[in-house]
Formats: sequence, structure tokens, C-alpha cells
Amino acid sequence: MLSYLKLIFIVLYTILCSFLALIFSITDRSFKSYFWLSRVFSKGTLLISGIKVEVSGLENVDKDSVYIFVSNHSSQFDIPALQYTIPTSASIVFKKEIGKIPLFGWQMRLGPYIMIDRQNVEEALKSIEKAKMVMSQKKFSVLLFAEGTRSKTGEVQPFKRGAFYLAAHAGFPIIPVTLSGTDKILPKGKFKIKKGTIHVHFDKAIATDYIKSRKDEIELMEKVRNIVIQNIKEEG
Repeated sequence: MLSYLKLIFIVLYTILCSFLALIFSITDRSFKSYFWLSRVFSKGTLLISGIKVEVSGLENVDKDSVYIFVSNHSSQFDIPALQYTIPTSASIVFKKEIGKIPLFGWQMRLGPYIMIDRQNVEEALKSIEKAKMVMSQKKFSVLLFAEGTRSKTGEVQPFKRGAFYLAAHAGFPIIPVTLSGTDKILPKGKFKIKKGTIHVHFDKAIATDYIKSRKDEIELMEKVRNIVIQNIKEEG
């Protein structure tokens, strides 16, 4: 019963914050207020849910630099955990279907985030170009879930090339991000929120300016995936 009450409060809180985010997106195109609100929203969501967050590796992140954060993904709580802990302004790459959700999806489309159509290669490449522009001109970092969708088991799925194609063409370093514990708090397909602790680890930045070929991209992709898997094992 308590878990369902939490869900109701989170839905109402999300509606309120989404409405404010719509206003901020229109009135403040620097998006400073939007990113501030995203942290407020994430902190509130975690508090309502009774979830603690532990962070390590922040010394690997320079707040004044631009990065591509590449994370594993197994729960709806991954995004609040990362919005709350990433110390730079980070634009999230989200799938087209989310953009159709009233208020919540609308504010993401109007905000500094990047919508991607995974079923249309041409449109997906346009999203990659937009991400490059956001990083180069606005100096926002970008957050991608390299698996493309949430893992049902909590195990790290094969990575997709999008993040690494972006890295090859944008030239900004990648920071592997490891999330542990979110799959136990709210697994994919479940609606009951369990109390627990989310562990977020930011690994050392990996330079990408050496990437010249598809082979380089794939090797980097496997390197980042192996780092994430190893960090999960160590956390376990």
C-alpha cells in the first residue's frame, strides 16, 4: 500500500515539475533554471521514494569540462540518480516515444534534451548532429544509456554504437558511469518501489580524439562496457 502511495505522490510531483519545466524552457533559453529544476525534481523523487544515493569518482569529473557520460540502464530510477549526481549540465538523449507523454514528454522536447528516433537511421543521425551542436556551442555534456533500453535482468546488455559514433565525431571524452542497485529498487516492468541505496560511480575520462574508424569505435565501445561490468562486479 505504501509503495502505491509513493507512486501517486511521484506522479503528482512529476506533473508539477513538468509544468514548471515547460515554463522554464520557454522563458530561459540558457536552460540554467531547467537544469536547476531537474536536480530539485530528482532529489524530491528520491526522497519521496526513501532511496539513498552514494556517489564515488566525482574527482574524475571536471565541472567546467564537456563529456559524454555513458551509463548502464536497468530502472526508471537511473535518470533521477544521474540528474542528481552529475556535477555538470548534461543533456539526456531520450527515445521518441517518451516525447509523446503529455507534459513530461513535452517539456523534454522543449528543453535542452535530445530526442532520437531509433527506428529511423537518417533521423537518428540528425540527433547525433544535434548532440554535437549542443556540446560544442552550448557547452553541455551529454548523457546516453548505451544499451538503448532498460535491462530486464540488471545485467549489462550489449552496447549500441550511438554514443561512440558521437564520440568519434564530436571529440569530447567519454566518462563510463556505473549504476548499481536500481534494478532491485524498481526493475523494468514492475510498479512496486522498494527502499534501497543506489550506487553511482564515475570512472576516469577516456579520450576519443584518436578515433579514426568504425573499428576504433567498436573497440572503445567494448572497453567502456567492460569497465561498467567490472565496476558492477566490484560493487557486488
